Amino acid sequence: MKKFIIETTSERITAHTGLAIIGDLLYHTNLPQRLNQAEPGKADRNSKISNGDVASSYIGILCQGKSDFDHIEAFREDEFFRYALNVDKVPSSPTLRQRLDQGALTEDWKTILMEESAGLIRRLDADISPVDVGGKPYLPLDVDVSPFDNSNTFKEGVARTYKGCDGYAPMFAYIGQEGYGVNVELREGSDHSQKGTPDFLQRTIELAKRMTDEALLLRMDSACDSADNMKVCTMNKVDFVIKRNPRKETAEDWLAIAQKEGMCHEERLGKKVYTGTRLSTIRGTGVPVRIAFKVTERTIDKDGQILLVPDIEFETYYTSLPVPASTVIALYRDHGTSEQFHSEIKSELDLERLPSGKFTTNDLVLHLGLFAYNLLRLIGQESLKTDDAPLRKNVKRRRIRTVIQNLITLASKLVYHGRQWKLKLHKHNRWLPVFERLYYAFY
Repeated sequence: MKKFIIETTSERITAHTGLAIIGDLLYHTNLPQRLNQAEPGKADRNSKISNGDVASSYIGILCQGKSDFDHIEAFREDEFFRYALNVDKVPSSPTLRQRLDQGALTEDWKTILMEESAGLIRRLDADISPVDVGGKPYLPLDVDVSPFDNSNTFKEGVARTYKGCDGYAPMFAYIGQEGYGVNVELREGSDHSQKGTPDFLQRTIELAKRMTDEALLLRMDSACDSADNMKVCTMNKVDFVIKRNPRKETAEDWLAIAQKEGMCHEERLGKKVYTGTRLSTIRGTGVPVRIAFKVTERTIDKDGQILLVPDIEFETYYTSLPVPASTVIALYRDHGTSEQFHSEIKSELDLERLPSGKFTTNDLVLHLGLFAYNLLRLIGQESLKTDDAPLRKNVKRRRIRTVIQNLITLASKLVYHGRQWKLKLHKHNRWLPVFERLYYAFY
């Protein structure tokens, strides 16, 4: 026996009430207005759909975790979708694809998206948590490459990545312990991590300074161990921690240095750990830089077996910070948190397998994705400021998936009465107090 009888209704019901908050956030930017002055809209006066409507509509579906262009079709006649996002006309899937293809032919759209994203975070005075470095607060600026698996596709730019899959190798930059997106650049899968990185760093630092006036601390892995990167930091007065590429250096050489210049700590019988710092210079510049090192020597393994040949491991870091090696190592290890931000963009915004066959269009899509990611991050962090959420976990950062599932995809009834639009949510919905607070917080 069937438990339910399925009937239709003419009442306006929406399953994505949280887009009302996204619309409020977009209202605090000049994104639509600036995009409307950019190509191709400026040249195409006969277009019935503006660039701003195209971008806002696509951001609207991205904020629901949908990246494929065809997902826009479900919202073309959606009254709430248009009204919430301040869109005059929702584009069709072909129009969306074609306009993004056209917009990707210049750098204008990407520049506007990143500048407006940075400006929004500054305008809302978003909390960006620093790390403590010897009693001085620094905002971590984490820059890293994260391969996107696009295997079995024929998209432009797809190539073998260092992870062993066919795809892209985009570079991302995040700021603060919350992981707000600062900048992004799509790269072909076979591109080396250092290719174009100095220019990317320069743009990233400029955008980060649009967000905050606090001191910045750049953190990068050994793939970006380059004098050019350190030069960019030095010119912009940004401190850094960059893991060194050992190249032809040997563990035995570093053990000798550590025994002479470092401090030894015997963690257990047969395991000695040496840490310390030494002065050096940035290659080709003569600018002084410090190298922090950690060398581990094992003569007995963890099971008590005496080793015939000692097992030696070492890790070294370039840094401009006048702090102990242990602090430098801890700061770099915290850099690994950025992997979580990558995964949220890849899986929770459904952006790993990018929707277009054109490289430049996918680059623009990734910029739109980072903009949407920041909108959701702002909502998630604001939701943590009080304890009215039904989730009991004490967390410092709300995952994008949680924001989408509990605050964006809320069901409500849309009512037009007394020349006003109203959203009616069920009074027993546990997320209602949070939604109401957020809606007025960004108003």
